[in-house]
Amino acid sequence: MRQVSLREFRIRGSKALEAVPQGETILLSGQQGPAYFLVPVLGDVAMEDQELRRAMAKASLRESWLHARASGLVQMDDEEIEQEIKQVRRVHKRRKKR
Repeated sequence: MRQVSLREFRIRGSKALEAVPQGETILLSGQQGPAYFLVPVLGDVAMEDQELRRAMAKASLRESWLHARASGLVQMDDEEIEQEIKQVRRVHKRRKKR
């Protein structure tokens, strides 16, 4: 996997990607580190989209677990989780009524 800076990609666009072999995934990185993947579209686009969405969902879930652990929410039992869900639903209902 090749790495290209976001700045170079913004300024030079496709020229910044010329050295990358066709079909290879590219990591775009900024000042804060890795930022985006450029994934080539080959073959069955629908299948690739599904795999990409699955990978994104896993990354999001992993981030949620880390956040839950850091905030102490991992200790919640089923009843506490249900109460929190009901509370969120009540808030959403009130917003819809406005």
